[in-house]
Amino acid sequence: MRYIPTTSEDRREMLAAIGVSSIDDLFSDIPEAVKQRFRPMGLAPRSEMDVVKDLGRLADLNTPTDAVCLLGGGIYDHYTPSIVGHMLLRSEFFTAYTPYQPEISQGTLTAMFEFQTFVCELTGMDIANASMYDGATALAEAVLMAERIRKKGAVAVPRSLFSHLRRVLDTYCWAADIELYEMPFDETSGTLDLSDLPEAVSAVVVQTPNALGVLEPLRGIKEQIGDALLIVSCHPLSLGILEPPGSFGADIVVAEGQSLGLSMGYGGPLLGLFAARKAYLRQMPGRISGRTVDVDGKVGYAMAAQTREQHIRRHRATSNICTNAALCALAVTIYLASAGASGLRQVAELNLAKAHYLAEKLTAIDGFELAFNGSFFNEFVLKVPGNAAALHDTLVQKGFVVEEPAVLNRYGLDHALRFAVTEKRTVDELDALIQALGGCA
Repeated sequence: MRYIPTTSEDRREMLAAIGVSSIDDLFSDIPEAVKQRFRPMGLAPRSEMDVVKDLGRLADLNTPTDAVCLLGGGIYDHYTPSIVGHMLLRSEFFTAYTPYQPEISQGTLTAMFEFQTFVCELTGMDIANASMYDGATALAEAVLMAERIRKKGAVAVPRSLFSHLRRVLDTYCWAADIELYEMPFDETSGTLDLSDLPEAVSAVVVQTPNALGVLEPLRGIKEQIGDALLIVSCHPLSLGILEPPGSFGADIVVAEGQSLGLSMGYGGPLLGLFAARKAYLRQMPGRISGRTVDVDGKVGYAMAAQTREQHIRRHRATSNICTNAALCALAVTIYLASAGASGLRQVAELNLAKAHYLAEKLTAIDGFELAFNGSFFNEFVLKVPGNAAALHDTLVQKGFVVEEPAVLNRYGLDHALRFAVTEKRTVDELDALIQALGGCA
């Protein structure tokens, strides 16, 4: 889109039509203190050529590709195959992000249907919606959905939940008057401790892998929690090698879909996956695309469910998230279709093998040990000797992007670092990290 600014004459005509003589008169109702706080930056006019040159110079100061990324905590540095970008940006797909007249948007509905099918196959669930904004809002909406079904006024959540997920949950549940009961984790294994679970909860939330990197053993949890719904928040890539939550009786499964074909993108855009048991279809947020046949017997797609406030439900809508992240969902669909089951398994196995390689080598260094003995996928917490913040800063100076240790403080881990290893990390990069940490021991 070309940028065409308004001219001085355009502004004069608009002000005259409004009935004021100047911009200052137009904004006269705004208190002076507010205008001073948000006053213009005072930039002098410059030519486009000069601005582009200066912005290019500033952009060249950023060298993200020179760093070795080991960031985790919910967003990971995975490889996105080139086919995803090539297909996603074709004009046939790169269209309006939500079909307000759905039945004439057959291409969009088809992509949504295929996305839903992949999510169901991945999670082992009956139905899936056409996506949510991100994994955090998907989890929050799952909790609201469970409360609508069970109506107990409380939900049990693990202390080992990612902090950003917990913050979003706190906001949603505060507004909905839902009490959150925090379940502790075992300090040896890092897994969820259900020994003191209250009876009157609408749902029990389990995150696997959790914020400590530990895989939660899902078997038997459903039987322990009575009539509460089991909500599982998972890492979707790990399902390339792990049995899906649906096999263990999960009622609702949510996930952050960024690992499946989306870049880290400085924290977004992201994609929420949401799947559930068929019995809860009418309580699901978002929309579902369905496949049918027309009067001539030809296959067609239609909106099978759309319980959001912009459609028929109004005040009885299940969610005020008024659209899906269709373009991001399409990227995930292309990624999964091109990888296939064997390709997804291969990527998951690379994550697993490289993370365990790094953990094994680091724990061989004096003073370093795993914080927990529970099984992990591609992320783990390492206890480190001395000052973790100083060690973090040393790694950053050596070209390794590692999460700040303060993030782990809320879990009672003061001398620890969290590392996430994906298929992108080479053995040479991991060995360099091992050498760097060995030199600090």
